[in-house]
Amino acid sequence: MAAFSLVPSNYLGSDRAISGPTRAAADDQTSLGRRRAAEPALDILTGRPRRAKGKRQTKSADKMASEQAAVSPQPAIQPCRYKVGKTLGAGSYSTVKECVHIDTGRYYAAKVINKRLMAGREHMVRNEIAVLKKVSMGHQNILTLVDYFETMNNLYLVTDLALGGELFDRICRKGSYFESDAAGLIRATLSAVAYLHDHGIVHRDLKPENLLFRTPEDNADLLIADFGLSRIMDESQFHVLTTTCGTPGYMAPEIFKKTGHGKPVDLWALGVITYFLLCGYTPFDRDTDFEEMQAILKADYSFAPVEYWRGVSTHAKDFIERCLTIDPARRVTAHEALQHPF
Repeated sequence: MAAFSLVPSNYLGSDRAISGPTRAAADDQTSLGRRRAAEPALDILTGRPRRAKGKRQTKSADKMASEQAAVSPQPAIQPCRYKVGKTLGAGSYSTVKECVHIDTGRYYAAKVINKRLMAGREHMVRNEIAVLKKVSMGHQNILTLVDYFETMNNLYLVTDLALGGELFDRICRKGSYFESDAAGLIRATLSAVAYLHDHGIVHRDLKPENLLFRTPEDNADLLIADFGLSRIMDESQFHVLTTTCGTPGYMAPEIFKKTGHGKPVDLWALGVITYFLLCGYTPFDRDTDFEEMQAILKADYSFAPVEYWRGVSTHAKDFIERCLTIDPARRVTAHEALQHPF
């Protein structure tokens, strides 16, 4: 399993947090010391290996290796700074728990990620940390990263506590949203997406399950979360992503085609979310995954049945159409979408 290159800072739960180099790093340094000690010394003038001088040379190398191991930095134990509370949610490789900072008494959410279950997908954690470190303090509609650290068995991401639940659950409870309410939610999300794009970040997995309400109130802030599939890129690279990723029903055609994708995929997803908010079902829902993919590739959707769309304005439908444009070069941008009359 690949080692995680996080900077541990605290302790949480029953594991011991590591401060300074991780044990894996310390072991690597020790091994490196042994390898270097066993290698023949170089002649200062010629740069060539010196000839060995029998057992005396071997003993000297062993001694050097021993000394190197003795001075290798050892992990230090940090005092506990958080107390863990109830479980707020669970996924395939992580659990989200309520936690409280002992010194301040402030409540947060701790995403506890099992290292063993994440083997081979460590990049998702690194992506999430890198993105949140870069942008989470700069916009009210992006989940804030408060702290992050690792123990022997787990990784921890401490974020703002969002107790209002997922947008998906609210849509399911309501059936659909009034257009004015839906427009407010989409505008807030668009503002955050524009901020991400301005900072060179493509989310790539926007969906109602990844949009969280800060509080249970109807007018609570809506927060973009789950940046595991996000990418930080230079402007010149925005059309060279080719990995198939995301949730199929919200994925843009260019992701399936593997022709390269970038910022426009987030606008396609917002078009699907807007459609879902206004009628209570998604535009490309089909009986099989293959049929769903074919519908997405052709942008095969309609504002039907009519009774579900009778009260929806032409502005709202036009907004959806501009987001669900097959050609990413012609698709509306985040800043353009913010200027739309919807």
